[in-house]
Amino acid sequence: MFEHQSGTGSVFTAKYDIHSLVFFEVHTGPEQAIRREKQIKRWRRAWKVRLIEENNPNWTDLQKHFSKPEKPHHVIPVWRESAKTGIQ
Repeated sequence: MFEHQSGTGSVFTAKYDIHSLVFFEVHTGPEQAIRREKQIKRWRRAWKVRLIEENNPNWTDLQKHFSKPEKPHHVIPVWRESAKTGIQ
């Protein structure tokens, strides 16, 4: 999480100045998480926005909900671009 927030987590988050986690899903294993992530990546933007807003209507940063889990979770994060880019 820290890497994404600081802009070093991926080229995408650094390029688009993305720092807020607005949606995530927990999966039982990496295979399920990867399958779901690939599925969501094929969706239209409007469908992705609807998925986020059904679970987080105010686009609140959810990073504070993460602490060190007792056992690892496989999470699909969705990051929100900062206000200075003007894109959400």
